Amino acid sequence: MRTLRSSLFLSATSFLLLSAGCQSQQAVPPTPPPANVEVATVTQKDVPVYSEWVTTLDGYVNADIQPQVSGYLTAQLYKEGSFVHKGDVLFQIDPRPFKVALEKAQGELAQDQAQLGKATEDVNRDTPLAQEKAIAQSQLDDDIQAQLAAKAALTSAQADVDQAKLNLDFTEVKSLIDGIAGIAKGQIGDLVGPSTLLTTVSQVDPIKAYVSMTEAEYATYLQSQSSDLAPELILQDEKTYSLRGTFIFADRQVDTGTGTILVAVSFPNPGNVLRPGQFGRVRAVMSVEKDALLVPQRAVTELQGGDQVAVVGNDNKVSIKTVKVGETAGAMSVIEVGLQANDRIVIEGTQNIKDGAIVNPTTADSSKGT
Repeated sequence: MRTLRSSLFLSATSFLLLSAGCQSQQAVPPTPPPANVEVATVTQKDVPVYSEWVTTLDGYVNADIQPQVSGYLTAQLYKEGSFVHKGDVLFQIDPRPFKVALEKAQGELAQDQAQLGKATEDVNRDTPLAQEKAIAQSQLDDDIQAQLAAKAALTSAQADVDQAKLNLDFTEVKSLIDGIAGIAKGQIGDLVGPSTLLTTVSQVDPIKAYVSMTEAEYATYLQSQSSDLAPELILQDEKTYSLRGTFIFADRQVDTGTGTILVAVSFPNPGNVLRPGQFGRVRAVMSVEKDALLVPQRAVTELQGGDQVAVVGNDNKVSIKTVKVGETAGAMSVIEVGLQANDRIVIEGTQNIKDGAIVNPTTADSSKGT
């Protein structure tokens, strides 16, 4: 019995020790393999710094077409949206009242010419008679005054004729510039006058864009005028217009409400493809940042209002560093503080790593950015 109890005790003890060993092995998890990450090298080079502004295109010159005489419209002589030349007749006002006024003025001119002729004959006849004391000097004086009055009346009558001719010419409402003529605001039969806007003609080659620069941007613009600033135009569909523009002038003052100043840019527009009223963005290189540190934008992680980058050391150990991000250059970000040239940074797999983790890095082309 004593031997049997000893055997049972030893068996129970062995079972408990074996169970405890199994539980101890199950409590220790296996070490995970290093996470696979894609890394790139921080590059260092000169980076152009762009400024960009929202703009609305406008005609280089916009000429409002308004009649200079009052009357009824009888014809529209241009096609809306077409190109017209300076001096082309766009609208016709009924000329008949103006022809009558011209004929009347011409008749009065003829009368005044006859009156001047008679007055001149009187002076020529009475001058020798007055010298011979055959007539009173006062009579010659009256003749001379009558001649002067006739000359003044003739001058006034000639001016009335010129004005009547001008008014008759104004019944043909002409384009003031070469450009694209807009939609007609007046219709046939409308009574129009000098305050009536009939249409607008816009010169669109070149076409103008206005941008609102901050005072700091304007100062940079002034410093950069000696270099070849060639702004780009980005259209509504995000396509870049094929021709570069030119900064042409700045407004006379800064807007005190917004702290900005209006600067005009002109763009060549062969074929009149661009039209006033189109929206877009003007972009220009305003300066160059020397020896800037560049990383792909996807390498930067924003956390609680700050930016972080995961750096992989030579021992493949991750170090999470807080950085200060500056300008962007395409798909790359400029890092002002926090990194050094040739640092290896994680650009793919950042969500799977923590500070101090060991990773398995593979090298990517950092120039691909995002």
